[in-house]
Amino acid sequence: MLSKLFGFDPKKHNIRTEIMAGVTTFLTMAYILAVNPSIFSNLASQGMDTNAVFTSTALAAIVGTLVMSIYAKKPFGLAPGMGLNAFFVFTVCLTMGYSWQFALTAILIEGFLFVLMTVTKIRTLIVDAIPTTLKRAIGAGIGLFIAFIGLKNAGIIVENSATFVTIGKLTGGSALLGVIGIIITSVLVIKKVPGSLLIGILATALIGIPMGITNFNGIIDTPPSIAPIFCKFEFHHIFTIDMLIVVFTFLFIDMFDTMGTLVGVCTKAGMMQKDGRIPGLNKAFMADAIATMTGACLGASTTTTYVESASGVAQGGRTGLTAFATAMCFVIALFFAPVFLSIPAAATTPVLVIVGLFMLSPIKDIDLDDLAESIPAFITIVMMPLAYSISDGILCGVISYVAINVICGNFKKLNITLYILAVLFVMKYIFI
Repeated sequence: MLSKLFGFDPKKHNIRTEIMAGVTTFLTMAYILAVNPSIFSNLASQGMDTNAVFTSTALAAIVGTLVMSIYAKKPFGLAPGMGLNAFFVFTVCLTMGYSWQFALTAILIEGFLFVLMTVTKIRTLIVDAIPTTLKRAIGAGIGLFIAFIGLKNAGIIVENSATFVTIGKLTGGSALLGVIGIIITSVLVIKKVPGSLLIGILATALIGIPMGITNFNGIIDTPPSIAPIFCKFEFHHIFTIDMLIVVFTFLFIDMFDTMGTLVGVCTKAGMMQKDGRIPGLNKAFMADAIATMTGACLGASTTTTYVESASGVAQGGRTGLTAFATAMCFVIALFFAPVFLSIPAAATTPVLVIVGLFMLSPIKDIDLDDLAESIPAFITIVMMPLAYSISDGILCGVISYVAINVICGNFKKLNITLYILAVLFVMKYIFI
């Protein structure tokens, strides 16, 4: 039964480990249930109900993660993506001046195009064209990126007008809680305590109560209705240049963020074969595409695979059962939102930092002495946290890989798909 539904093999996998991994992934993703409504509250005056956004966010996560669980049988969680939600609100609606219905229509179209690209295996073709070295670098870059997110969320790293970033005040507040959590979770991991990452999150959240950081706001609440934003599309601008630009931008960011996340996390989980291919990747892409279309109907911004899934993989999750557990946590969150939202961002910082370390391991398989390989790999790794973007790290890595190897005459390393990608990526930076 479990094998047929989730790809679970009793000889290789453990039910308790898979479920714990799923819960861990949920806890590192749960912030989106608070952040997404907050971002979309900027559109409340235009009629986009903020409470409805909370429910649509949870439902989109549930549907997307269940499809990933049962159809793709991969241990990844999906939810409306960060960055994509900001583009929706602040660029499409508040800067370009379009309605939120227009933006939802663009997401629906993007999801449909993703389905076509997945059916024709164009997305898989693109992934297979990327050199193995860059795939390993993507995993390491994502590790630094999510560690940076964790440190930033806790206030351990803060912005600075002179140096861009600097260390925060570590003697109090969420930064201190984050530091305490990192120490506690590190000890648990070193001692190989089962469920160490999940225990670290819960322990840090509990410590945050007397510090005044973890705020308990009740136990249960009825999910708000999504009627105000359900299937609210606006098709009369569908053939405009602006619609084309918006759809392409959603498509572009989503495709390479998802690609980077899947490749990086699959590499860390040992799912990548020796030839650099990842079995079942096309099904994972299809799950992502279906989730995006469904999310648009529910009134949610682009739904994508979450890099925080790495926390569940690090906990031992390897099958669709992990994703199923994550989806069930989102179902519970619909009715117990006050409890789940009481976990502060600082409590997830330790997991993101330690998982960031775990994801650096593919670096050891990169030939650092072959500079034609290691320089593009380093550019990929360093650009993700510095540009605060998985997709920009991939783009810069591919462009540099092609440019360096062409100039050095290493044409055998390159393929036609890689050339096309490099040209498209350069054009992206020139025109978008």
